[in-house]
Order: sequence, then C-alpha cells, then structure tokens
Amino acid sequence: MPRSTAQRPASLAIALLDGVPLFRDGLSALVHRTPGLHWVGAADRPTAALRLRDRFQPDVMLIDSGLDPRGQLCHALSTTGTNLLVLVQESHRNTQYVAGALAAGVHGLVLRTAEPDQIIDAIAATSEEQRYLDPKLAPALAAPRGKLKHWPGPTQQPLSRREYQVLQLVADGLENQAIAKILFVSVETVRTHVKSILRKLGARDRTHAVAVAFRTGVLTTAPATNEENTAGA
Repeated sequence: MPRSTAQRPASLAIALLDGVPLFRDGLSALVHRTPGLHWVGAADRPTAALRLRDRFQPDVMLIDSGLDPRGQLCHALSTTGTNLLVLVQESHRNTQYVAGALAAGVHGLVLRTAEPDQIIDAIAATSEEQRYLDPKLAPALAAPRGKLKHWPGPTQQPLSRREYQVLQLVADGLENQAIAKILFVSVETVRTHVKSILRKLGARDRTHAVAVAFRTGVLTTAPATNEENTAGA
C-alpha cells in the first residue's frame, strides 16, 4: 500500500523512467533545487527502472507513458509501495489511456510538457494524497470510456513485476541460466516464470512471446543510452 501522509519522510525520494537524457537531467536539477525532495536516480528502460525501484525504494517514481504504453510496468509496480506519477505524452492524451491508468492503480498523471512548478505540485500531491490529475487531462475522463483496450483488464492478466523482468531479459536474448544469475533466483524459478508469461501472452514459445509483447506494447524499444543513472541513496 502507498505510504500515508503521516508515514511520509521529511525528504521524498524521487526516481524517473524516461528515454530522453535532457529530460532526465532537467528533472534531476529540478529535484535537487527543491526543498523536501531528493534524487535517487533515473533509468531509460523498464528493466533498469525495476532495478532502480528495488535498490532505492523511491517515494515517487515518474514514468514516461511512451515507455509503458500498455501499463505493464505500472501494473508491476502498483503494489510495491511506490507512488506512481505518469508523465503523459500527447499521443496518450485520451480517455482510454487516462481512465485505464487510474483504474490500474496509477496515483498521478501530469502532461510531460507541464511547467516545472506543476510537476513539483504533482509529485507532492501524488505522495500526500495518492491522487493527482492534470487539469488538462480531466476532459478525457468526461468523455465516454467504452472498453479500456490499451490496459490489461480481467481477461488480459498483467504480468507480475518478476515476470516483466524475466520477459525483458528474454527479449535481450538471455537464456534461463543467465537470467537466474541476474535475478538471483533458481533456473527452475525462471522456467516457471517463462511458462506463466507464455500463458498470459498466449504465446507458443519464447520468441513468439517477445514478438507478441512488442506488437501489443507490453515491451517497447528504448534509446541505446546508459541503462541507469543513479545519484545516491
């Protein structure tokens, strides 16, 4: 469960998943000069974001919607105690995405193009109230919702956090033994996760699972930059 206001530390730990180096550097600088916030790091791909969360346990993690278009990462993180603030790209400024994100357990949504002061306000509200919606996104909720096609629903089981990690590593071309070493689990545990991934994605084998994941947006490509940039605990 998200931390309550009474449990919130005096200084909030902030982390970011974003594929643009300039945006990562800019948010880092903004956090560093804002009292009550401290920066724990940034990642440019979902697997690195999961490791970042496990290592530093940030109070608020900001996630670029372009790197998690179907919300699988948000699903994987929604029960970890980290408050999730999605930076919504213009292409996701619609009813399906906004309503699906809130239904999936995302705590806040703000336009990625918002002014720095608004992003700071969004971080604070996401931590203190576990709910923030950019006023410019509110009209999306007023529109008819229909079926939430872009986020996993009851008939589309979302991957667990560990399954998502395994799938990312499978997509990187690693075999079960290598994955087991990276995740510090047994090879049999990896096999169990792979079987579950195949079932949930309706895939016949590992290669097909990766293809399905990229086709449906469960996995997305990321820029070939440094995977993770951390700055203190």
